[in-house]
Amino acid sequence: MPENQPNQRSIPASRRCLGLLMAALLLTSGVAIADPVSLDGNIVQGGLVVGQAPPGSRALLDGQALMVSEQGDFLLAFGRDDTEARELSVLLPDGTRWQRILEPADRSFDIQRIDGLPDAQVTPPPEVYERIRDDAALTRRARERRDARTDWLDGWIWPARGRITGVYGSQRILNGQARNPHWGLDIAAPTGTAVAAPAGGLITLTHPDMYFSGGTLFIDHGHGLVSAFLHLSEILVEEGERVEQGDVIGRVGATGRATGPHLDWRVNLGDVRIDPHLLVPADDSR
Repeated sequence: MPENQPNQRSIPASRRCLGLLMAALLLTSGVAIADPVSLDGNIVQGGLVVGQAPPGSRALLDGQALMVSEQGDFLLAFGRDDTEARELSVLLPDGTRWQRILEPADRSFDIQRIDGLPDAQVTPPPEVYERIRDDAALTRRARERRDARTDWLDGWIWPARGRITGVYGSQRILNGQARNPHWGLDIAAPTGTAVAAPAGGLITLTHPDMYFSGGTLFIDHGHGLVSAFLHLSEILVEEGERVEQGDVIGRVGATGRATGPHLDWRVNLGDVRIDPHLLVPADDSR
């Protein structure tokens, strides 16, 4: 007989019958056994999922350990082009394992083809390549931080008010060359419009003039979840500063490679790019 398996012959028949009767009563009475792990969010391309497990649990996604708070909170995300099912395993404090297969729902993204553009509008000139590389290195380092803070548990608010002019996942093919997808949510507003922190966190990057994104600001919300705010005309916070949800952090602008004043808000979990529009409440007044 395998180890740790109960010896059925050592349990009196009366007790076995009583146990079966109690289980049957629970089922017929509609009493449900609570799931030890809860998942809140969008299991969809570009979606962020917040998990909650008993304190002391460990969580793994496809065998890779996830960061779990002391209270049992954790995050996972799906990228724009993710199509494969993922296995989420949670090792509970009592030694049991909870498992789910998570398959992200497909989405349709807008693809635009534009031909006949001057080369300068399609490919940056060679003299700015070093600047672009330096900008990319700064943003990459800022996203490598992993703090135990869980500011994302408080939910999200809109960072600015205005008309939505660009959405996550859309892509342009310029003169036959596919550009990177648009990773953010564009909110058009007049230059100088206040930009608020959509969730609390730590300012980990401020830059007045990156080549593509102009005035750029990062908020680290904990566990590798980072908001980026691009094309700002003014930055009102400093690196290392703590901000709370709703604090004014900057002002809308048209800096960098922008055709007009707007806020480009982007969100990453590690190197996975998330759709910010899925995080905030619907607002028909925009």
